[in-house]
Amino acid sequence: QVQLVESGGGLVQAGGSLKLSCAASGSFSAINALGWYRQTPENERELVAKITGGSSKYYAESVKGRFTISRDNAKTTVYLQMNSLKSEDTAVYYCNADVTITYQRLLIWGQGTQVTVSS
Repeated sequence: QVQLVESGGGLVQAGGSLKLSCAASGSFSAINALGWYRQTPENERELVAKITGGSSKYYAESVKGRFTISRDNAKTTVYLQMNSLKSEDTAVYYCNADVTITYQRLLIWGQGTQVTVSS
């Protein structure tokens, strides 16, 4: 089994910063990509940022220039540095891992962490 444990959410004022962390553990052959999604009660879950096994990075247009995705050298922990936060960034943020277990490719989700930006 693969587990994702998230941390780092919280309450911050607009213009402030937060850093989210997500650590993957368990048995897997490879981590193909790690990413962050977010969801509000009004909207569907959306991709915020993703980093692939080859270190390619993708960002949603709404966070480009403000958020930075990175990972540790072991490539099992992913971070999301969020700067210049806006009220519209308020959401539950979910970590996602695209993993290969034996010959099966699976998407694993974290439990979610609340980010609230006060204006």
